[in-house]
Amino acid sequence: MSSTLHNSFKQALKEGRPQIGLWLGLCSSYSAELLASSGFDWLLIDGEHAPNNIQTVLTQLQAIAPYPSQPVVRPSWNDAVQIKQLLDIGAQTLLIPMVQNADEALAAVRATRYPPQGIRGVGSALARASRWNRIPDYLQQANEQVCVLVQIETREALRNLPHILDVEGIDGVFIGPADLSADMGYAGNPQHPEVKSAIENAILQIKAAGKAPGILMASPEVADRYLQLGALFVAVGVDTTLLARAAENLAARFGKGNEPPTTAGVY
Repeated sequence: MSSTLHNSFKQALKEGRPQIGLWLGLCSSYSAELLASSGFDWLLIDGEHAPNNIQTVLTQLQAIAPYPSQPVVRPSWNDAVQIKQLLDIGAQTLLIPMVQNADEALAAVRATRYPPQGIRGVGSALARASRWNRIPDYLQQANEQVCVLVQIETREALRNLPHILDVEGIDGVFIGPADLSADMGYAGNPQHPEVKSAIENAILQIKAAGKAPGILMASPEVADRYLQLGALFVAVGVDTTLLARAAENLAARFGKGNEPPTTAGVY
């Protein structure tokens, strides 16, 4: 972990440089380190749908730290206590799930900021983030280097997107295709034309507001389409899926196991 606070992922988004990422759900520092040296710009440590906790997120942050890949952490909910703990262990970029409106987006931002801009508790003497108070002026610098990404995943959130985009401190908006497709009545089919149209419109809207659009899409062709529209942080795969499909394909090559799933999806 660097002794400075510079958030290179946040800087890349500000400069409009597309960042290609991979989702981490194996909850393993060993696999996280393996993937951190694989060439991705960012790695998402998932605390919402994978069985991570503060300790497992910490060890993955430590494993990723020596490598160019930048960690992004998703808490299980838009919860100020969780956010405080994740920031203290060294997360600088957070993806906040299921943000429905501007009030919830503002709450997410305030949870990441020290007072008076927010409500983050001060415990830097105990925090890896400050290098245990070895980073000069950490408390004065920390707010500016936190990157807040909010996740919109429902029709309600899409309707409220203009107001969410007006919230100061939001750096990017991530469109959750799995939950959005389910909310639109097309569960398991994020590539349904109506879902894709909603996603494309949202990307254009986010980009026009000067924020960074993001998404997870394992179909290379669809991911390319979203990048062409202006998406700036795009996850193109999931570690659990990569492992499962590779194992299934290898077993099938020797006549063992079941046929791998053939249905298209987000992951």
